[in-house]
Amino acid sequence: MIRLVRVELLKLRTVRTTYGLLAAATLLTALLAGAEASKVGSNLASASTLSAVVTVTGWAMLFAALMGVISASGEFRHSTATLTYLACAHRNRVLAAKAAAAAIVGAVFGLMGSAIATGIGLASTAGAGQPITLSVAAIVRDDFGAILGAALLGSVGVAVGLLIRSQVAGIVGVLIWALFIEPVIGGLVTAVQPYLPYSAATTLAGAQLGTGAGGLNVKVNNGGAAAGPAAPLPFGVAVALLGALVIVVSVAASYSRVRADIT
Repeated sequence: MIRLVRVELLKLRTVRTTYGLLAAATLLTALLAGAEASKVGSNLASASTLSAVVTVTGWAMLFAALMGVISASGEFRHSTATLTYLACAHRNRVLAAKAAAAAIVGAVFGLMGSAIATGIGLASTAGAGQPITLSVAAIVRDDFGAILGAALLGSVGVAVGLLIRSQVAGIVGVLIWALFIEPVIGGLVTAVQPYLPYSAATTLAGAQLGTGAGGLNVKVNNGGAAAGPAAPLPFGVAVALLGALVIVVSVAASYSRVRADIT
């Protein structure tokens, strides 16, 4: 199993797509964190406003999920799945190895995103001559949440890629879900918003519930009365939810697609 994981890591390390996604995630994180720091300006002395800057890691998590989708579905797009399954006939082991490798590389996405956002937030605070009011424990927790969330979404992406197989459909589906469908569902039914997978992942990193990557937060009045804001899930519950999602989608991929003929 360890050898399979190493092989999958080698694949991810030797393709330009991985580095392109990481570069895009890094650039978007830097731009959005810088824009958020400029928007709040001198209010960086507040712990809540500084937190809004250092937790801009949603794009890193989203691109980690896309990396997982591409790494799995690319086997079928480039017709290399046959060679992979000939080398290891136990397809479920291949699925597990891909998920583990995507989690490791996804953690790198989360680490880069959190390091950049935190660095910009702290540098902007120091540059404005403001004290850093956000505790070290809170920063470390949010950074660890970003790493863990990106790792879990990377594994989810692998399961989705194997389930769908179509690379284009997988990429488009993940983007539409995270940037449009989840905000709409969360705005219409605030009670379920904390349980939506991408929202749960971003709140692991301390992001405000409903902001996500694109900052979309749809609020809908029901019968003229605004729905009250939902609270994010506790850290452990959010991790358990995403872990369960990895298992459920992986099992679905195993029974419906992994055992099917390679075409």
